[in-house]
Amino acid sequence: MRLDLDNLPGDPVLLQQLVRDLADIVERQKADLVEMERLRLRLQQMQRTLYGRRSERLDSDQLELGLEELEADIAQLETKIAARTPEPVEAEPVRRGRDLPDHLPHHDITLEPADIDAEAVCPCCGGALHPAGETISKMIDYVPAQVRVLRIRRPKYGCRGCGSLHQAPPPEKAIAKGMATPAMLAHILTSRYCDHLPFYRQAQILARNGFPVDRSVLAGWAGQGCWWLEAVHAELAKAVFASPKLFADDTPMPTLNPGAGRVKIGRFWAYARDDRPWQGPDPPAVVYFYTPDRKGERPADHLRGFRGVLQVDGYAGFERLTTGGQVVLAACWSHARRRFYDLAQDGSPIAAEALHRIAQLYAIEERIRGRTAAERREARQAHAVPLVDDLKAWFEQELRRLPQRAKLAEAIRYALARWDGLRVYLGDGRVEMDTNTVERTIRPVTIGRKNSLFSGSEGGGNRWAVIASLVETCKLNGVEPYAYLRDILERMVNGYAANRLQDLLPWNWKPTVNT
Repeated sequence: MRLDLDNLPGDPVLLQQLVRDLADIVERQKADLVEMERLRLRLQQMQRTLYGRRSERLDSDQLELGLEELEADIAQLETKIAARTPEPVEAEPVRRGRDLPDHLPHHDITLEPADIDAEAVCPCCGGALHPAGETISKMIDYVPAQVRVLRIRRPKYGCRGCGSLHQAPPPEKAIAKGMATPAMLAHILTSRYCDHLPFYRQAQILARNGFPVDRSVLAGWAGQGCWWLEAVHAELAKAVFASPKLFADDTPMPTLNPGAGRVKIGRFWAYARDDRPWQGPDPPAVVYFYTPDRKGERPADHLRGFRGVLQVDGYAGFERLTTGGQVVLAACWSHARRRFYDLAQDGSPIAAEALHRIAQLYAIEERIRGRTAAERREARQAHAVPLVDDLKAWFEQELRRLPQRAKLAEAIRYALARWDGLRVYLGDGRVEMDTNTVERTIRPVTIGRKNSLFSGSEGGGNRWAVIASLVETCKLNGVEPYAYLRDILERMVNGYAANRLQDLLPWNWKPTVNT
């Protein structure tokens, strides 16, 4: 509601009605502000539930939906309030967050004054107008994806003299007798393994864009596209396992078992490296493998050529890797800590004291993160070693006083049984205190698993491992997965040299022109 203060009505009745209308607007706006504050408090509460202490957290994927709805409610109320608030004619749009990226395409729209004719004459006095600057504002726009047909024309040229016929050879195809280009294959693979869209949802989206296609066709294209990338996955694994320090973890992967009429539980193994916390030379990377079970020979087979420090959780299958002394297992303080957390929440003072002592170790790590390996080792030797030695003595003392079947005794025994592994980080500045690095790389796999419920076959699990390895390593190195997959598929289809596959790894990749 906009008031013209210079032309208020003179009738007292109209003035009283105007005041009542204004009072009603103010009351409604107050109610909206109260509601917005209530929604903001709920949003903060849900954010604490998602990102706060572990005991307060719920399933993050379920909470994300609630957070999105609350944020949309708040934005709707803000728009409603703004619509009632008069704005100055020359008001600039409110800038939210950071500036828009410069690399995005820019499309200019010029808005000329409606009262200025083509001859640029001032409507006030008839004088000539001249440029006097401009006001520029930016908005973010979206151009929907487009499915198009590439029509390949190959003119023929004949020679009347010798009768020969000349024509360019047909382009190489990513799929034998198929129609999908590398760009289409990259889109399908990125949507499936990066954005976690099952094929039936992709088929629905493509149909809305004018290209009706069966999900089975998309699945077939994905399988054939993955075939080209298996060699790059093998090269990635070779590079990762050549590292002197790795993290390892696994997660369940339900897999359809048609013969048995049910779903069986396979495993998805992740092997990650990240030298950034200690200024190491190797770029971050992760490689995945699928296996139909969790037998100890699975990681032993994956890591048969690995030599160095392997940081793992408490899974006993990794123990066989230490035979021969080529692999040193570093244990995870986070896993040891978790066993005390719930007990502390139940009121155990001993568990609370254990958490406090472990927190002191993590505080040291926070101070030295990003320093060189030598500096980290020196700081740990000076400050963390005495705390770790005191913690072990205290654990042994408390364990003698506890009932052996008590949960607290089990938590202490879990830590003491892995004490040598828990101490590895003290003598090696490259080693972290926990396996959180690899657990973060497992997270995208669990999101995709929830969206798909299960892998359709063991072959599907292997395809998932191949593409997810490349996609997640791209993300770790700041590389856009679609552009990467499209480019390397085009190169592979056109006969890329097998002895140069290392150049196609995400941290070495250089996009070709017009990719």
